[in-house]
Amino acid sequence: MSNDYTNNDIQRLGEDGAAKDRLFVTALARGLELLRCFSPGERHLGVAELSRRTGIPKPSVSRLAGTLTKLGYLNFVPSLGKYSLGSGVLSLGYAMLSNISIRQVARPLMQELAEYSQASVSIGICDRLSMVYIETVRSNAPIGIRRGVGSRLPLAPTAIGRAYLAGLPKAEQDFLMHQLFLRDEKNWPQLRAGIEQGLRDYAERGFCLSIGEWERDVSAVGVPFMDAEGRSMAFSCGGAAFLLTRDRLEHDIGPRLVSLVQHIGGIGRI
Repeated sequence: MSNDYTNNDIQRLGEDGAAKDRLFVTALARGLELLRCFSPGERHLGVAELSRRTGIPKPSVSRLAGTLTKLGYLNFVPSLGKYSLGSGVLSLGYAMLSNISIRQVARPLMQELAEYSQASVSIGICDRLSMVYIETVRSNAPIGIRRGVGSRLPLAPTAIGRAYLAGLPKAEQDFLMHQLFLRDEKNWPQLRAGIEQGLRDYAERGFCLSIGEWERDVSAVGVPFMDAEGRSMAFSCGGAAFLLTRDRLEHDIGPRLVSLVQHIGGIGRI
């Protein structure tokens, strides 16, 4: 699994000189953790904030950030005394997206469903305990969800996250479920109930639902997908709850999304 290590794992490996994972380079992991601290709407971060978010000591953050700046993955803004993401990160992200060919195959069909449903249709991949959009299209309707490529959604309460979980082998499902439990033990009973209902829905109907469980006025349906290279991802169709009622999701949009994903799967394997 690509997301085995969490922040706590990285700190533990850094503190434990006897860590046995010979394929894990702690210094590299820590540098990447700094890059993960930046998010939309947070352009500049200083050493103190980077240290607080990662748990990495400030002297180490300064050295790692200096190295990343020299390599082009961070920029230093002297007037602010803070860092921002550099063009090297964009190059990596663009290369990754351009190599997922299913996006080009799927986009026309996604646009057709978006216009029919008056909603948004997206493809997401898992990054730790979040789903990240790698493609998304919107209808021309004035009311809709305005999220673009790179948007992050929580795994547990969303249709796209539940669909991703539903498409995984049992061992990977169990691993992520345990991580979700550790992340939010207080709300875990409610989150687990939603995920388990999603797994039942997928087994019975081929899709998962989330109706006002993440955002009160948003409903969505999700379907898992695996591309020809074995990458797990999920498709979703989501929008305003008054347009995407439970009945419409269950009897119209859900089956249409299942059909779309099956069709894309057939094209992608030709």
